[in-house]
Amino acid sequence: MYPFLRMTTDLIDLRAARAADCNALADIHSAAWLGAYRGLLQGVDLQKMVSRRGTGWWRGALARGVDIKLLCVADIPAGYATFGPCRLLDTGMEGEIYELYLKPEYQGLGFGRTLFGNVRKTLRSQRLRGLAVQVLSDNQPARNFYRAVGGKLTAKSWYRLGGRRMELSIYAWPQAN
Repeated sequence: MYPFLRMTTDLIDLRAARAADCNALADIHSAAWLGAYRGLLQGVDLQKMVSRRGTGWWRGALARGVDIKLLCVADIPAGYATFGPCRLLDTGMEGEIYELYLKPEYQGLGFGRTLFGNVRKTLRSQRLRGLAVQVLSDNQPARNFYRAVGGKLTAKSWYRLGGRRMELSIYAWPQAN
């Protein structure tokens, strides 16, 4: 009756990142990290980590074959995920999401769930059973997100940054990922 009210998801595009996306990936990383970790990481350490992930770093990651999924909303790059074989020992998981970040203005709108679900599906298609994610324990919004998408806290780990010991929480989705 009212075709202009019809809901569509055609505005969301999820695809493998390409070399032409490296500036956008650097921008997403910077905005997401500054939004997520300001106050959790010391200012100098945070700026160093963000500045290391410029366009050149992303070009190198793609050249090394890192799996990077880009989420665009209305043709605007809004988020990304990096993923592949699990690097976390003793989890029993074969797949891992290394990073999943959205620009702050796209958070809380369901785009993270969409990106997460798409990456899980990709990992399954690569025959990687089970999924693990590691997150800074002080990053409560990220921990809440991974719990909300069914992750179970299975272990803790530690990371040293700028002389500070940072606790990491490991969430897992067993074999039926």
